[in-house]
Amino acid sequence: MNCLQILPRSSAFPFRSSDFPRTNNFCSVETLRVAADLRRTMAIKATSGSTSSAEIGGSDSDLKEEKSEVYSHNMTEAMGAVLTYRHELGMNYNFIRPDLIVGSCLQTPDDVDKLHAIGVKTIFCLQQDPDLEYFGVDIVAIREYAKTFDDIEHLRAEIRDFDAHDLRIRLPAVVSKLHKAINRNGGVTYVHCTAGLGRAPAVTLAYMFWVQGYKLSEALKLLLGKRSCSPKVDAIKSATADILTGLRKKPVSLIWKNNDCSTVEVSGLDIGWGQRIPLKFNEEQDLWILERELHEGRYEYKYIIDGEWTCNSSELVTSPNKDGHVNNYVEVLDDNPSSAGAVLRKRLFEEDLNLTTKERQKIRHLLDAYPDVE
Repeated sequence: MNCLQILPRSSAFPFRSSDFPRTNNFCSVETLRVAADLRRTMAIKATSGSTSSAEIGGSDSDLKEEKSEVYSHNMTEAMGAVLTYRHELGMNYNFIRPDLIVGSCLQTPDDVDKLHAIGVKTIFCLQQDPDLEYFGVDIVAIREYAKTFDDIEHLRAEIRDFDAHDLRIRLPAVVSKLHKAINRNGGVTYVHCTAGLGRAPAVTLAYMFWVQGYKLSEALKLLLGKRSCSPKVDAIKSATADILTGLRKKPVSLIWKNNDCSTVEVSGLDIGWGQRIPLKFNEEQDLWILERELHEGRYEYKYIIDGEWTCNSSELVTSPNKDGHVNNYVEVLDDNPSSAGAVLRKRLFEEDLNLTTKERQKIRHLLDAYPDVE
């Protein structure tokens, strides 16, 4: 029987700047699901920067539309909600508050003019370089043009797309940078990722919750009332718990008992759906094993057996989403459910979450003290 084991707790470690990873070195970037059709094949090539219009065929306009379709398809699968982004239609955005905008990426230097005209003082970009390369966005030209204005600052704070755990781990550093920029520049702030439907709404929601004093449910209601999007609320709750209780890890072992295959990989967990980790085959035990340390929290994942995505029926399985997809999942919990940290984490995952004055002060102190990193 295939199984997952949570091993004894490793020593807890304090919440510090070195806990925020810069890159992921486990494997090359791939799309969320690999299949034989054109969409999946094109997504893999595009993510690695190897797709050309000649390979796909059609005009540049057709290529942009096809890339938008692939991106929207992958985003819908990863975010668990039907989401659509049309890059070829240009930048789109919504005012969440009079001083706070959530939108899609800038595509040309001319978009800086558009934002300047509506009072934007800070452009806050959450994209990584592969995101920009996929749609052919020249971020250098955009940033250089923004420097010609004496009242606009363009900043980057990268978060990996379609990756709730990366969002969770990076949120404190990112919100700290956003908070300081808003204090420094005033005016209107434009927060964007690629489509403005996942990372940007989540960062904005965390900022409203941690800094502006909203209850999380109230901030979410306001956000969704202004823009149709799908922020990962659980990532924000986990990041809040990380700040208030400290980041702790526990070793987890994934085991696949089937030697009638040549490769076993896993996707999801703490690396996102665009990444894979191979399991190692243990000849003595005749099984495939992955040993990994995970922070406290809930993680969804799926096995890839000889290229085929599958769930392990012997492990915990999620309820089907709107498209009928299910994943395996594991909950990494404190060994002592009555400990102060465990009780606090449980409260922070309640639906109508609010923070005490002391908790808000602790979060604000961390955000103010966090080192500035470009």
